[in-house]
Amino acid sequence: MAKNTQPVLKRCKALGLSPAVLGYSKKLPEEPRNRGQRGRKQSEYGKQLMEKQKVKFIYGVLEKQFHHYYEMAERKRGITGEILLQYLERRLDNVVFRMGFASTRREARQLVNHGHFTVNGKRCNIPSALVDVDDVIAVAKKSQQSVKFKGLVEEYGKKNMPAWIDKTADAFEGKIVAMPSREDIDYEVAENLIVELYSR
Repeated sequence: MAKNTQPVLKRCKALGLSPAVLGYSKKLPEEPRNRGQRGRKQSEYGKQLMEKQKVKFIYGVLEKQFHHYYEMAERKRGITGEILLQYLERRLDNVVFRMGFASTRREARQLVNHGHFTVNGKRCNIPSALVDVDDVIAVAKKSQQSVKFKGLVEEYGKKNMPAWIDKTADAFEGKIVAMPSREDIDYEVAENLIVELYSR
């Protein structure tokens, strides 16, 4: 399976991202800075490509899968860019991260791969699995006893949940109560530029 092995902090700097968005800093996300080359104006294509690379990097998705999400979003009625972000937010590894069961999305992806989570009582080891409304995501019974998960829940379980997730601070499970909305995206992104890039 292909992996994204880019250095996280260096890539964040290049994309104008706060490491907090990826879980690598407890500080609140800062306003993105313009890291463009001095004296050179970025082309429209360059801006579009930057936005796509930023979103791919945040969710740890490679090009083929990202394009697949775009095609799925394009087929649905509504605003394509917002639906694309919704698909990415609904990935199981992202939901595990949002619920505080992992410190970063990379860690969440690894923990899902190792079979530490269940969806509606059934073990799921596919990080890209899409959750739906009323799905219950939980740490597997056996894993709940581990020092690792007790520590994760204690340290990250108290973080603020998005409105579309219902979970209490010290619980080993949470429920999807709504579809993620555009307001739930906690980083700066111009998704319309991604749509324009794929529409070229």
